[in-house]
Amino acid sequence: MKSPRKFPHTYVIVFSIVVFSAILTWIIPGGEFEREIVNVNGMEREVIKQGSFAYTESQPQTWEIFSSFFEGFVDKADIIVFILIIGGAFWIMNESKAIDVGILSFLRISKRLERFRLIKYLGVNNIIISLIMLVFSVFGATFGMSEETIAFIIIFVPLAISMGYDSITGVAMSFVAAGLGFAGALLNPFTIGIAQGLSSLPLFSGIEYRLFCWLVINFIGIAWVLRYARRVKKNPRKSPVFEEDEYWRKKGAESETNIVYYTPAASWWTYIILSVILVVFAIKYPISTLNVGNSAWVAPVLPVLAGLFIIFGYITARKSLHFFILNLLIFTLLYLIAGVMGYGWYVMEIATLFFVMGIFSGIAMQKSANDITSLFLAGVKDILSAAMVVGLAGGILFILENGRIIDTLLHYIANSMDNFGKTASIGMMYLFQTMINIAIPSGSAKAALTMPMMSQFSDLIGISRQATVMAFQFGDGFTNMITPTSAVLIGVLGVARIPYSKWVKWVTPFMIILIVLGFLLLLPTVFMELNGF
Repeated sequence: MKSPRKFPHTYVIVFSIVVFSAILTWIIPGGEFEREIVNVNGMEREVIKQGSFAYTESQPQTWEIFSSFFEGFVDKADIIVFILIIGGAFWIMNESKAIDVGILSFLRISKRLERFRLIKYLGVNNIIISLIMLVFSVFGATFGMSEETIAFIIIFVPLAISMGYDSITGVAMSFVAAGLGFAGALLNPFTIGIAQGLSSLPLFSGIEYRLFCWLVINFIGIAWVLRYARRVKKNPRKSPVFEEDEYWRKKGAESETNIVYYTPAASWWTYIILSVILVVFAIKYPISTLNVGNSAWVAPVLPVLAGLFIIFGYITARKSLHFFILNLLIFTLLYLIAGVMGYGWYVMEIATLFFVMGIFSGIAMQKSANDITSLFLAGVKDILSAAMVVGLAGGILFILENGRIIDTLLHYIANSMDNFGKTASIGMMYLFQTMINIAIPSGSAKAALTMPMMSQFSDLIGISRQATVMAFQFGDGFTNMITPTSAVLIGVLGVARIPYSKWVKWVTPFMIILIVLGFLLLLPTVFMELNGF
């Protein structure tokens, strides 16, 4: 009897890609474009000089296959540390069973909504999934939410499991939804903003058609996720990660028992200390400027958040420790959004915020300093494999860059589009951006490298620069959900405990649909008169 076929371990897949990348450096000659610094929307960016490509001495990679892992860990150190801190902080919080209490309360409330005929007909869970996905899609489309989704995986995967779905559904609710928004990119300053600036287009122009595209992409994306979720709900064993999800099911079952509702004195001291700290920050920063695309919204965000925390912190502390810590989590997420949109926070600031949340959660539970440290280390140990694979995946980029073949690939693909018509050319631009996203997953870096060349090429063949920007937008957005060089994707899958091979099996049909949809949405930019094109 044949033993069941086993999927390769994620580490095996990543190492295989590193080896394949090294082989390419022996086949593809080395090459380089000259770079120059230009000002884009008030920021300096390094871009390629048009027509400056020259072949250089090849740098075939051999022993670098192994040193690439070290380089990958160094290059992705911020994401790795971010994941470790998130894991440690949430492990402290989970000790209180606050998230489990929150999920149970949420499910009880959603069950009550079924008494409304329309909601029952549409399905409470369908509405919940759709609304959560729309929120994250808006975040992805407006301020480019990406790395931040890693922190939400620990919340939405247990929620999805408790609702009768699987970890893939939980990942889809936040990470995939943000990816759909990232591809729609209504006001994303890190993709559309840079691409339009480098193409000498008015910032965020053509938003009317991009809004239409965003709506279509989200309709298709949410419908796909709901269809999959319904199938898993009907038969959980049809989930490709049914066995892996045993970790989450067991964790949830353990958490639902022996919950004792109480509020220790330490919770009240935590409430008082945090209230004072938040009031001090509210006084120091009475007005915040939230940036959404090219617009700015001025408001007393921190004073409002401080006031709301004081009110809801008191109410939840009176109810129980669990609800107080849950309230602490909610306000951590609210301050995260305010920090990202108003103060340009990135992974360091976000990790610090969650670290503080974890420490104060431990204090509220009356844990000693040693206990908090032990819990934090247990969380780091639990999530270590997720952080490790991010560093390993970073080795792929090191091999490609050290082998000097990325610029050569750019040169080959650009030259291959010389003799095509408009439809084929826009399709080739789209395919080019999609393929190059595997080697350069950073949207802003890819815009700086490719848009000066692509925008000038579009002038020669009679395609609007706005259409070229949209080809970049779609090519950059969709494949972020599958490329193994994306530290965010690998981090998300690691936290959710989804093997990369099983994720690829699930997401590939979805990617094909989205990529075809992207091409269809590009056709009107060539054949129709659109505002801003």
